[in-house]
Amino acid sequence: MTTEKIQELLQTGKTPLYVFDLGELAARIQYLRQSLPENVELCYAVKANTFIAKEAGKLVDLLEICSPGEYRICEEMGIPHSRFVVSGVNKQEDFIDASVASDEPIGYYTAESKNQFLMLLSAAEKNGRRIKVIPRLTSGNQFGIDKDELKELIREYKDDSRVDICGIQFFSGTQKTIKKLRREIEFVDQYLTDLEEETGYKAEKLEFGTGFPVAYFEGETFDESAFLKEFSELLTGMRFTGTITLEIGRSIAASCGTYITKVVDTKQNSGEHYAIVDGGMHQIVYYGQFMAMKHPKIRLLPERENTDPQEWNICGSLCTINDFLVKKLPLSGLTVGDVLVFESAGAYCPTEGISLFLSRELPRVILLDGAGNAIPVRDHIETAQFNMPQNIEKQG
Repeated sequence: MTTEKIQELLQTGKTPLYVFDLGELAARIQYLRQSLPENVELCYAVKANTFIAKEAGKLVDLLEICSPGEYRICEEMGIPHSRFVVSGVNKQEDFIDASVASDEPIGYYTAESKNQFLMLLSAAEKNGRRIKVIPRLTSGNQFGIDKDELKELIREYKDDSRVDICGIQFFSGTQKTIKKLRREIEFVDQYLTDLEEETGYKAEKLEFGTGFPVAYFEGETFDESAFLKEFSELLTGMRFTGTITLEIGRSIAASCGTYITKVVDTKQNSGEHYAIVDGGMHQIVYYGQFMAMKHPKIRLLPERENTDPQEWNICGSLCTINDFLVKKLPLSGLTVGDVLVFESAGAYCPTEGISLFLSRELPRVILLDGAGNAIPVRDHIETAQFNMPQNIEKQG
């Protein structure tokens, strides 16, 4: 985003704010499609950034929804239910029952446990529907179903009239290397082969959470083109011949987002320079919380020559010693009123932060359409209402 566009947006309201560029989002998704094999679908994980879900829903094949709240958001945006993958480790029975009963069928449900699978089975029977289910194979943590238990589950229900078991889901983490992805793909490919040989069940779909890396910090070298080429070769080398659905959020959303915050105070304590901004760690989150130790891509406005810079510790508005955004960031002439622009802030920043801490306002949110026009979609929101009793008797 250009400096001129940022300055224009700053004239329309106060900081902090998020700006999400829908043109960049579309270009990013197109790049991923062109870089991956033809039998690969893209599934956008809504939890990464709900504000871009409507546009993403037009560009990807499926949307992963992990809560009733995300379901309502996508419904309000008018996204077809056929694009929903209703996921999540905690599926409430009333929500599942209502979604199965809906006049518009859901695309797919995942099953995180045998209990969840049986809940889905019960909802399908109760509502006279046949639903599509993708059980999740665990990678050795609290998510998914044990590999042997999953085989027995599929063996028992693969021909059931109430559920269509379309394939399996597998996800083990994010920011992964090709070496780790190769091990995972080999494991899943062998599992699908064993599943067919031992149960007679041939999966049509593999939903694979890949967690592609994102280069967030200065000095990081990541040849994404070579990475995607190697990854594509791994997929095409699989014995599995069905559809592969890549569930990714960070890799799709990160590059389209910008976070803008203003310096409200500066000081020097024990020889260290500190700048306090009107945002904080509750609003700008990069993978692994490495922001303070590493330097993300930041622009200082107004722009100036970076001559004789001083090292600044950038801290937020929360009353906690942990609220460091960046440590020892070299900047020239930093002063109150300057603006810091954090790039690659499109994934998880607006959805993952501890946003209610200290009852600070939620930032405003602006979308830029493909032509660069600003579309305000949320103003600043006071959060005190969420942190107080609903009924208060005022004294006197």
